[in-house]
Amino acid sequence: MPYISQLQVPPRRFTRAGYPMNASLTRERGEMRASRENMGNVSDRHGNTRSDEDLPRRAFSRGMKLASLPLGLAGRATIGLGKRVTGLADEILGEQAQRRTAEHLFSVLGQLKGGAMKLGQALSVFEASLPEHLAAPYRQALTKLQNAAPPLPAASVHGVLERQLGADWRERFTSFDDVPAAAASIGQVHRAVWHDGREVAVKIQYPGAGDALRSDLRQLARIAPLFKVLQPNFDVKKLTVELRERLLEELDYELEATTQRQFADAYRGDAQIRIPEVVHAGSEVLVTEWAAGTPIAEIIADGTPDMRDRAGVLLTTLHFSAPKRAGILHADPHPGNFALGDDGRLIVYDFGAAARMPGGMPVQVGRLTRLTLEGKAEEVVEGLRGEGFVPADLAIDAPAILDFLLPMLEPLGAEEFQFSREWLRKESMRLTSQSSEAYKLSKQLSFPPSYLLIHRVTMGSIGVLCQLGSRGRWRDILEQWLPGFDDPGHEGGAREIPAPPRDTSGPAES
Repeated sequence: MPYISQLQVPPRRFTRAGYPMNASLTRERGEMRASRENMGNVSDRHGNTRSDEDLPRRAFSRGMKLASLPLGLAGRATIGLGKRVTGLADEILGEQAQRRTAEHLFSVLGQLKGGAMKLGQALSVFEASLPEHLAAPYRQALTKLQNAAPPLPAASVHGVLERQLGADWRERFTSFDDVPAAAASIGQVHRAVWHDGREVAVKIQYPGAGDALRSDLRQLARIAPLFKVLQPNFDVKKLTVELRERLLEELDYELEATTQRQFADAYRGDAQIRIPEVVHAGSEVLVTEWAAGTPIAEIIADGTPDMRDRAGVLLTTLHFSAPKRAGILHADPHPGNFALGDDGRLIVYDFGAAARMPGGMPVQVGRLTRLTLEGKAEEVVEGLRGEGFVPADLAIDAPAILDFLLPMLEPLGAEEFQFSREWLRKESMRLTSQSSEAYKLSKQLSFPPSYLLIHRVTMGSIGVLCQLGSRGRWRDILEQWLPGFDDPGHEGGAREIPAPPRDTSGPAES
């Protein structure tokens, strides 16, 4: 089913550079400054400082917290035992139980951070498929996970900086703000001024993030089936497997820096996309250029129609152009990773999740999309069978395949199309209602593992477009950037599209 990160966000304060500052960070600013004298911190036998605010790392501790989720969900599901179970969450859980479930999910997953919090962010997709009167609790609770997490105290931050930059780490900076500008699943961002005068964003990995992630991934793999209480027709197990691969990569900040440099090289001087330059990279600390902008989450909440349309067009351009220009697919499309700059460019902040595509997007993606729009049913079935979507021994009605696919491609069939939550919810219901022809057909089809990441990222991007309510000429973007779409008759590749002229001057040396 379609993925969606968040549909509406509660009011937040934002820093000038667009990094969201959640309410808890604002309230705790004074408390955190008071904690800088190492109050509440202890040292282990090796002399390493540890705080009670570090990630809970012990498998037993994290496992107990995670174990409380399925127990709570199962208990609340009993509210619906007297009702007819039809596969929809609103027929299983009452409104009060939904609210308690949402709050419970946010509380446990948000406190644990790491893989647990990432799963919580991914699970917020279910809010899109719920009826409106039940969606609000999830919108208010689960979507907080996009940009919010309990912050580390200053002593823990300083400990990471000392390990990564040396005991004289302060000499690297003209100034460093101990209060984080943003906090997320496995790290938090601080604003600083580099020794050469550049304003920078310093991303610091939570102590113990690696151990916490591995513990979470083992636990989440075991309890994933129990999340079907929220959406019975969705295979959460596949999501956790795909998340495992992406999350373990996100632990490597040096790999992220390499990815960000590749993007920066591809888009430097571009009129539409801005990639902050990497200043310094270590395994647990990543320093990049501080880039100012209006967060996409803020535009979703109260942006103008022009801002919504501009953001949507640029997000779509990034999604389809990056594999061709950088050889990489940006694989984390949630709104917290993007902002709209004052110069009208899309700013991309996070590169921890990425998929290497040295040959660009698979040409069959574009080719089969175009053939579907042209109504060439037999060629579509043949292509899908060749890619592994249609089992070799399955006799299938070709026109039925078109009926299944064309509603999903509605945004490409019109000269202009406006995405909306209502459209996404309608598609979700069409694809997941057990009485629908689309659902029955989908149960006969296969989903090749090689396409899972592309599917997740594309659907996540569509979810953000629906949050924004963006209107645009989406077909034009695919014709420019998606191999095979402009020339579906050519199976071996797509015509070369020259990148827009860009500034050839490189970044300043760090």
